[in-house]
Amino acid sequence: MHMEAARLKLGLGMDTVVSLSQLRHPAKLRPGMVGSSSVTAANPRLLKWGSSNNSTPGWSRLCSSSSSSVSASASGATTTPPKAETKKEKDLVFVAGATGRVGSRAVRELIKLGFRVRAAVRDARRASSLVQSVQQLKLDGAAASSPAEKLEIVECDLEKQPQDGIVSAIGNAALVVCSIGASEKEIFDVTGPYRIDYLATNDLVQAATAAKVEHFILVTSLGTNKIGFPAFLLNLFWGVLYWKRRAEEALIASGIPYTIIRPGGMERPTDAFKETHNLVVAPEDTYVGGLVSNLQVAELIGFMAKNRKAAYCKVVEAIAETSAPLLPMDQLLSAIPSKREPPTEQEEEVLVDSTIKSEPGPTTPKSGGGDTPKTERPLSPYTAYEALKPPSSPSPSPNSKML
Repeated sequence: MHMEAARLKLGLGMDTVVSLSQLRHPAKLRPGMVGSSSVTAANPRLLKWGSSNNSTPGWSRLCSSSSSSVSASASGATTTPPKAETKKEKDLVFVAGATGRVGSRAVRELIKLGFRVRAAVRDARRASSLVQSVQQLKLDGAAASSPAEKLEIVECDLEKQPQDGIVSAIGNAALVVCSIGASEKEIFDVTGPYRIDYLATNDLVQAATAAKVEHFILVTSLGTNKIGFPAFLLNLFWGVLYWKRRAEEALIASGIPYTIIRPGGMERPTDAFKETHNLVVAPEDTYVGGLVSNLQVAELIGFMAKNRKAAYCKVVEAIAETSAPLLPMDQLLSAIPSKREPPTEQEEEVLVDSTIKSEPGPTTPKSGGGDTPKTERPLSPYTAYEALKPPSSPSPSPNSKML
């Protein structure tokens, strides 16, 4: 309790994948249509909004992402799931952590911008709040009457799913958004940040690389690469900043065009926070404290998805301040340097059809040369803990004595 109160007071935190209640309208999503978590661990399932000739619109088509075609339980119709090898659909976004505070808002922002969203959840029956919020959206244009048709629910547990299963879940999505994070409510889960903030995120990065996605947006936290007060205190939560930094390094090394968003504390600000606090972005390792709302981060994600060149290979820190001027997001992002030169339109076409290359690492100097090798600055300030693993209790020896 003391650490939780101190963390809120410091104005720093992480997105939480929240637990949702059971569906309030079971007629739209029949329990028999959704597999158990043990099934989805090996077989991601895709749920789409639609209607058949003899049924009303609803979540009636559920298919296995790993099979070529599966009969829907409600209408008997067959649906062919997308394959990773097919051409990427630039208006389709895969969102991991879609029921979290940032993720759910990002889903709605993306749909409002015209994207179709494939929302990854551990259990489709726990996505009722997300589904209802999307149904209540008021869109402009021809899609105004059916926002739910732009949403797909895919059951995909990143902790349990093998890589090919995650690749199948991503399918032909051109963009991946990852906003997962260990729940700070599970304060005694020692391995939470290691399993979720690093391992699960890394698994998604590797799957996205195999699926050849065109862009990856990762949400982490302030202080992942800068030791300073108060951000560094978040490492009291079982080294969470260290593991988030490891995930950032994995994404940068993957070669996928990326954007890393490091937001400030998001627990206290409500959605109305933006009415009095304007968004401020800065290059990496600028801030070690500050507040920003979940909605402001979600809007930033939406803009980046729509304007990928403006966010190409950038690490962006985001807070909000009352004294900051209200500026367009493209102007804000233009001040952030890119780690790589954005490709031209011709190069982008080539990249889509070719294997994504990893970023070049530090070169090894040739022996016998007269030049003194340069010392590369480590990516993370926590390299001293490179071999860190979650603690485990030693097994008692049968010959041990009580002291």
